[in-house]
Amino acid sequence: MLGTQSGEGSSAAPAVVSCWSVDQNRQHLRLFQRTRMFLNISCRLILIRLDCSVYWTTPNLWAAAAGFDDEQWKAQFRVSRATFDHLLQLIGPAIKRRKTNYRVPIEPRRRLAITMWWLARSGEYRSIADMFGVGIATVCTIVRQVSSAIVERLFHRFVSLPSGPRLDAALQAFKDRCYPQCAGVIGGTHIPIAPPRNNPDHYINRSGWHSVILQAVVDHDVCFTDVYAGWPGSSSSATVLSSSDLYLKRSLLSDGVEIPVHLIGDASFPLKPWLMKGYVEEQQLSPEQRRFSYTLSSARSAVDVAFARLKGRWRCLLKKSDIDISMVPRVVAACCVLHNICELRGDSFLPEWNVDMAPSDNYLTQPDVEPYAGDTYCTAEKSKIVQSFSLETHFFQTWK
Repeated sequence: MLGTQSGEGSSAAPAVVSCWSVDQNRQHLRLFQRTRMFLNISCRLILIRLDCSVYWTTPNLWAAAAGFDDEQWKAQFRVSRATFDHLLQLIGPAIKRRKTNYRVPIEPRRRLAITMWWLARSGEYRSIADMFGVGIATVCTIVRQVSSAIVERLFHRFVSLPSGPRLDAALQAFKDRCYPQCAGVIGGTHIPIAPPRNNPDHYINRSGWHSVILQAVVDHDVCFTDVYAGWPGSSSSATVLSSSDLYLKRSLLSDGVEIPVHLIGDASFPLKPWLMKGYVEEQQLSPEQRRFSYTLSSARSAVDVAFARLKGRWRCLLKKSDIDISMVPRVVAACCVLHNICELRGDSFLPEWNVDMAPSDNYLTQPDVEPYAGDTYCTAEKSKIVQSFSLETHFFQTWK
């Protein structure tokens, strides 16, 4: 009996000790986790309360920017200091972040500078982070937030189809170039992108590289008056046009006068009462028709100039970017807004920005224009349309 009791007591003792050891281990683990969390928070608070320039070891561009003269500033940020300050006034409140107990926010001026530098060069995020004394992930976030703020706050203010005095000025300017009743020039260009995860083949253009299409209307001052971006590079100009808001606004361009107000475009666009293009070169053309096509082509050069300045100033549109495909149209729109602000403020486009714009190989060569082929309306009936517009008579009077 005693032996039995003794046996039971000896077997229970190790069980009690084992449970006690498990509890002790759990308590030690909790204490360790709490201590580590406390140390992490303490270190984070110490670092955040310090200015980035204090503990960042790499010399950064932003520290030197305060001493830049106007020429150096424009070379780095692609706009004059005055234009930069003006832009900061317009969107500063939208990109400002609140100070909290856990972080001191990056000031709006540096946030705008980071975005402008990235748009101008599309450099590696690590390099930009070093130059501005911020983290790599912070650069990505800032570019996305500031680009969105530019579009949301400024797009409709600086990008709109002309009306009233602006329309009158555009009509007169194109008339002075021997082309009547033209409200603007429509064109398209391809923006290179990294192959997207979903349906990458849809984004391969006629030159064999991945892109999205930017369709834009440009006025006589090479400012964008309508911007539509994001369609896959394999899409035709006619498809992009028919899906754009511009197609829905076409009634605004036809006012019932003898020669309706219209846009002009290249051979890739369909002929419409509100969209005129030249005759096909392969056709047997009269001298008058050739002269008409030549003048239309000369007037249409405004969109080529606008695209060249847009990409020359904002080089991110010349390179494949690793930003998400859903963000590309917003970045493109932001660049168009900034382009217009520069043009309207007389912020000059420097000749050296055109240097090395031509691609080094055929990889980034813009696809050739594919004439719109699904429309006999553009050939047999074109002379009737021109006559109904009384365009030929007015054109020759102006030409003389």
